[in-house]
Amino acid sequence: MSAVNRIVVVGASLAGLRGVEALRAEGFDGELCLIGAEPHLPYDRPPLSKEILRGQWTDEQLGLRRDPYEALQVELRTGRRVESLDVGSRSLTVDDGERVTFDSLLIATGAAARRVRAFEGLDGVHYLRTKDDAQAIRRDLLAAKRVVVVGAGFIGAEVAASCRQLGLEVVLVEPQPVPLLRGLGRELGEVSAKLHREHGVDLRCGVSVAAIDGDTHVETVTLDDGSIINCDVVVVGVGAVPVTGWLESSGLELDDGVVCDRYCETSVPGIYAAGDVARWHNALFDETMRVEHWTNAVEQGVYAARRMLGKIEEPFAPVPTFWSDQYDVKIQFAGRMSADDRIEIVRGDPDEYKFVALFGRADRLVGVLTFRWPRHLIRYSQMIADGVSFEDALAAG
Repeated sequence: MSAVNRIVVVGASLAGLRGVEALRAEGFDGELCLIGAEPHLPYDRPPLSKEILRGQWTDEQLGLRRDPYEALQVELRTGRRVESLDVGSRSLTVDDGERVTFDSLLIATGAAARRVRAFEGLDGVHYLRTKDDAQAIRRDLLAAKRVVVVGAGFIGAEVAASCRQLGLEVVLVEPQPVPLLRGLGRELGEVSAKLHREHGVDLRCGVSVAAIDGDTHVETVTLDDGSIINCDVVVVGVGAVPVTGWLESSGLELDDGVVCDRYCETSVPGIYAAGDVARWHNALFDETMRVEHWTNAVEQGVYAARRMLGKIEEPFAPVPTFWSDQYDVKIQFAGRMSADDRIEIVRGDPDEYKFVALFGRADRLVGVLTFRWPRHLIRYSQMIADGVSFEDALAAG
C-alpha cells in the first residue's frame, strides 16, 4: 500500500472521534477529515436514556471532547451525510455533491434505531438513538402522565426506569416471556422483571403491540391480547441496525454491518470499520460479531487507527463489556452470553439485586454478569481473556 497522506473518518461518533484522537496521538501528521451526518459535535449516547430524559444534564455535558477540536488539526464536517463510496477512486460522495478523496478510510457510522413502519405517523411516538430524539422525548414527557415503552431490552428498560423516576405511569411491553431472555436466560430475566415491577412499572410480557392509534397524537396502544392502553407517549426500543445503506454499491462485504477481518480491515486494503457498524472476527471467542457497546466503540476506534498506521500487529480480540444503570442498580456484564449457556450464581443474592453470575459454554468461562458488584467484573473478565475453564472459575469463587 502506498504512503498514507490523507485519512477520512466517516461518522462523528464515539468510535470515529477516538479514532481521530488516536491517529494524532500516534504521530499521524497528514490531512485528517471527520464527517458526521448529525449537526452536533460528537457526543455521548448512554446518558440520553437517563440523565437527558430526566432533565439532569445539559447538552454541553454530553460532549465527548473537552479540549478544542483545533488541537486535532482535523477538517470537521458536521451535518454532512456521505451518500456513497467508490473504492476504485478511493473517494466519497457527500450529500452536497462534493467528492472527498482519501488514502485510508475509517467507517464509524454506527447504528440507527430499528423502526416499525406500522407504529409511525402520530405525534408522541418516538425512537431513541440521537440527542435530538432524547430532547423530543423529554419535551413530550413534561406534559405526559402515562408512557408505553415497547421492548424491554436495555434501552427500553432504561427509558422505563427514567420515566418512573420522573413520577410517570409506565407500561413496558415485551413479547418474550421475560426481559432479556436471549442474553440472560429465564432466571436472570425474571430478576430484571422483578426489579421493574417493584418500582411500579406495569410490565406486560408475552404480548406484542398490535396497533398504535390516535387522531394526530398517540392516544392508545392495543396489544395482541386485545387489551387497550391509554397513553400520552410511546417510546419504541426494538433494537438497532447498522448504518450501511450508503455502502450498498461500494463492493464492500455487508452482512448486518461492515464485514472485517481480525484486524478490523475490510476486503479493500486501507479501509477499516469500528464501533456499532463493524462486524469482525474476534479470535478470542472464534466468533464473528458486531458489538453495540460503548467500551467496544472506544477500543475499536483506537485499534483501527493504530492498525491503519502499522502501529499494532495483534488482532483485535477484546472481551466485550457493557453496563446499564436502572433506578439505583448498576448492571454490568462482560463476555458473550447466551440463554443456552450454563449459568451459575457465585456470589450474592438476586432477590437483593446484588450478585455475580457466571456463564459457561463447552467448559469455558464465556461471560460474567454483576448487579451492584462492579469490582468483580474486572477479575472475571481477565479469566475470560485467559481462557479459564468454567469449573476453575467456579472454584475461584
